[in-house]
Amino acid sequence: MGDSARILVINPGSTSTKIALFVGSAEVCADARAHSATELAAYPTIAAQAPLRRAAIVEFVGENGIDLQSLDAVIGRGGLLKPLPSGVYAVSDAMCADLHSARYGAHASNLGGILARDIAEGVGCPAFIADPVVVDELEEVARLSGLPELPRRSIFHALNQKSAARAACRRLGRSYESSALIVAHMGGGISVGAHRNGRVIDVNNALDGEGPFSPERAGTVPAGQLAEMAASGDRDLPSVKRLLTGAGGLVAYCGTNDMRDVRSRVTAGDGDARLVLAAMCYQIAKEIASHGATLCGAVDAIVLTGGLAHDDLVVSEVSRRVDYLAQIVLIPGEREMVSLAAAALDALSGDREVLVYE
Repeated sequence: MGDSARILVINPGSTSTKIALFVGSAEVCADARAHSATELAAYPTIAAQAPLRRAAIVEFVGENGIDLQSLDAVIGRGGLLKPLPSGVYAVSDAMCADLHSARYGAHASNLGGILARDIAEGVGCPAFIADPVVVDELEEVARLSGLPELPRRSIFHALNQKSAARAACRRLGRSYESSALIVAHMGGGISVGAHRNGRVIDVNNALDGEGPFSPERAGTVPAGQLAEMAASGDRDLPSVKRLLTGAGGLVAYCGTNDMRDVRSRVTAGDGDARLVLAAMCYQIAKEIASHGATLCGAVDAIVLTGGLAHDDLVVSEVSRRVDYLAQIVLIPGEREMVSLAAAALDALSGDREVLVYE
C-alpha cells in the first residue's frame, strides 16, 4: 500500500476541527474548521458535539472532492483514556465507551476516536488513534510525588514528543529505541520528557499545569500558597483550576496567550514583557536540565519542538542554558497531522503493531 495509501486525519481541538487527507506521507489537502463559542454552548457535553464536528468533516470532504470509499484508514487524535503504552490503537467498543462517557476526563480530543470510527465504519476501513496524551511509560521512581494520595501522572504531548524524537534520531542517524533524549514540546502547554530506549521514563503533567509556565498554564507553583488560595473561600475549585490551566502563564502576566503579541511588546522595549518571556525560557531550561539527572548525564540530544520552537528568541534563550548537556536538535511545529498520518501509514504497512484498547 505504502505511498498510495489514502488516510483521512481528524484532529478535534477546543474551538476547531482540523482535517487533512494524506496519500502516503504527502498531505493532499487540509483545513481547520472553526466552531464558535455560541455553537459549542448548545451541546451539554463534548461527546454531544460529534454531529457538529462530523458535519464539518463532511463539508471538507465535499469541497475537496474526496471519495470516502477510496480511504484506506481514518485516524483521529487520541483523547483522555486510561494510561497506555505508546503505540497505534484500533478504535474499539471499549475505547468509544470511555470517550463518550468521559470516564477519564473531558477534552475535545476525545472526539478524535469517536469521529474516526464513525466515518471508517461507513467506509469499511480501519479506524485508529495514536500516542494519546495519556501515554504512560514512567519509571516507578518517577511516580512518587511526596504524598501517597497524590501520585504523579503521565499526561503530556505524547504524539508530538514521540514524532519529534523519531525525526531527530533520523537526522542524527540513530535508532530512537537505543537513544537517550530530552524532548521539550513548547506550545500553549509545555511538556519536557526524558526518553530512554524508546520510552518516556519521566515527564511533567502538562494538562494540569505542572512544570514550566507556558502561554496559558501556570506551571508548578508554590504549593503552600496555592493551598491557602484554594482554602480561602475567595475562589471555588473550578476557578482555581482555571488559574492553573487556561488563565496562568503569559495570560496571567501579559493578558494574552499570543506569543506574537508578547514578542511585539518585547521588540517595542516593554521590560515587563521581556522579563516574563525570559522567565518562561528559564523555567523550560531548568526542566530540561533536571532530566540530565534522570538520564544520569548520558544525553544524546535535546530536542526542541512545538509552536514556540519557531521563535528564535525562545530557542536561543533556552539553548544557551542547556547546550552544555548535549547538542540541540530543532524540530519546530506541532506536527500533529503529519504524525497521525505517519502512524496510520506505519500501521497499514505493518511497520507498527496495531494495539487493542480493552
